[in-house]
Amino acid sequence: GLDVHSGRMLDVVEVLGDVGFRRRQDFSLALRTLLVHRQQDLQLFDEAFRVFWRAPKDRKSRLDLRSIGEQRRFRQPLVAPPKSDGEVEGNSDVNGDVEEPGDLLTLTRTYNVREVLRTKDFAEYTASEVAEARRIMEGVSWDLGTRRTRRWQHGNGPEQDMRRVVRHNLKYGGEILKLPERRRKVKERPLVLICDISGSMERYTRMLLHFVHSLKDGMRNVEAFVFATRLTHITNQLAYRGVDDAVREVSKSVPDWAGGTRIGEALKAFNYRWARRVLGWGSVAIVISDGWDRGDPVLLGNETARLQRSCHRLVWLNPLLGPPEYEPLTRGLQAVLPFVDDHMPVGNLASLEDLAEHLSNLGTRRGARPQQIPVTSGVADEEPQEKAGNGTAAAMLADSDSPLAFRHPLWGRRSRG
Repeated sequence: GLDVHSGRMLDVVEVLGDVGFRRRQDFSLALRTLLVHRQQDLQLFDEAFRVFWRAPKDRKSRLDLRSIGEQRRFRQPLVAPPKSDGEVEGNSDVNGDVEEPGDLLTLTRTYNVREVLRTKDFAEYTASEVAEARRIMEGVSWDLGTRRTRRWQHGNGPEQDMRRVVRHNLKYGGEILKLPERRRKVKERPLVLICDISGSMERYTRMLLHFVHSLKDGMRNVEAFVFATRLTHITNQLAYRGVDDAVREVSKSVPDWAGGTRIGEALKAFNYRWARRVLGWGSVAIVISDGWDRGDPVLLGNETARLQRSCHRLVWLNPLLGPPEYEPLTRGLQAVLPFVDDHMPVGNLASLEDLAEHLSNLGTRRGARPQQIPVTSGVADEEPQEKAGNGTAAAMLADSDSPLAFRHPLWGRRSRG
């Protein structure tokens, strides 16, 4: 569990040439000085050092040292209490026998369990594995980066702060000798989650709700929605501290749990009723669905394109995307993929860790999006035709006949989304 790079190990080898192995205390303090970088890891190192050099009575090791750090991260380790200072023998040999209580230290193989759960599909979890995976999810850190606001604050920046010129030059008798600067304020990016809870997603629904709850608990500005045949806002239900209570409240408020799937109508309801409330200020939108849709694929493609234009980044998480033989052949996915910035798997813990790393590396500015024209007929062409010119979204929006140049129902005027 300690973060030790190869350079530190080279320093350990060099220092031990001078310190030697004769005194247990000197050897322990040398390693402790070079390998421990945080105060909270001191006790962990001392425990690992004592367990490693403990001589079992039958001369066979029954301990898995790799589990010590992982176990402490998620729950209290099942070990005997450490000795008091009066009981520690500082000058004993490292290889010598150390008398300890007869209780055998019990350490579970948490490290191995976590490695198995990282690659195991959510649909195959048992009840105990769900509880362990939930603890692992709570330890994942989520960071969407920051966004630059329109407000200014005092500090080193590209522009002069003219409002503070007089105040900062009063000590010079009114002579303007110093020009203060200002810079833009930055805030965390909001996150919007839209999760599919239809019948085809029933195997993954509970684990995905645990995932959504961990995001809501670990970030400030998170809005969550679920849908099957209709859209339901569940942010208030996820405010419960216990994930079981939150899932129970969500199940009570959702009328179409494990029902049919109408992704296009759900996204349309979100775009027309909620987009202006929750998608401003450079939000990141995440849609979790397998793409199995019983609605109109034309409507789904158009609403996905509108959702992408309204947010900083549109990420589509697909629990079926993990296996290498999987191909997105459904009509729903064929309709939405041209308008999705990132299509990523979400079937196991390893995919969630990859998602957290991907979101933490998002750029501060939204990149160019060369969108294709949404399908306007009932059947999609094999190769969607692009608008004449460079084929970018800006060129299509400039054309009044383009489907992307839409009339917003709330604003009552043409808008670029």
